[in-house]
Amino acid sequence: MNIFNQLSIWLSFQLSLVFIVGIPFTLFCWSIKNKSKAISKLLTNYWKISLLFFISLILLIGKYNYALLITNISTVIMAISVWFWDDINDELKEYDISHPLSTTTKVWRWSLTFISLNFLIQSMNNINCISFINSPECQIWLKPSTNLYFILKNLFNFLFGASFSQPIAKFLGLFALLIYILGLLQWAIIKLPKSGRNSGFSNYGRN
Repeated sequence: MNIFNQLSIWLSFQLSLVFIVGIPFTLFCWSIKNKSKAISKLLTNYWKISLLFFISLILLIGKYNYALLITNISTVIMAISVWFWDDINDELKEYDISHPLSTTTKVWRWSLTFISLNFLIQSMNNINCISFINSPECQIWLKPSTNLYFILKNLFNFLFGASFSQPIAKFLGLFALLIYILGLLQWAIIKLPKSGRNSGFSNYGRN
């Protein structure tokens, strides 16, 4: 793997921290302060979907062979989730460019979409890593999860007095993936046919 490819992969993960975590967290706090139900609901749904991305990072720590595939799936469905809701899309269309919160949200949605496409392109350039992450040329994909590994290791030791290892990460990641899939299936089978692409943001926050 050449230096340019390694740098590109490293940069992709650094950008993901900004556009998958940093900006949406800021927008969520901003929307709550401004009492924007549409954007708050959009971000709430986004965080539920984005759990799969964090699960994939845990699977990368555990060196699960298909972890990169799950990472790509997670970025794709995150991008879909921010465009999916018709009522939220209609609400955002009502605001012009002078409205800072809605404009920032729109820019972020497009940026997240490009980040998702970039992940797909990077993975296609390293197609073998999608099914065999443990090969020597795929080690660059494992490096971004190193910092998370040390955080979880210290947290695991503090809470349970035990060491956090790669086999434990793999087990926890696969277990979390199973719960996530069951939750997604429940939504697709029960809730989606009833509500469709209506998020119901107008009722968001009511008891």
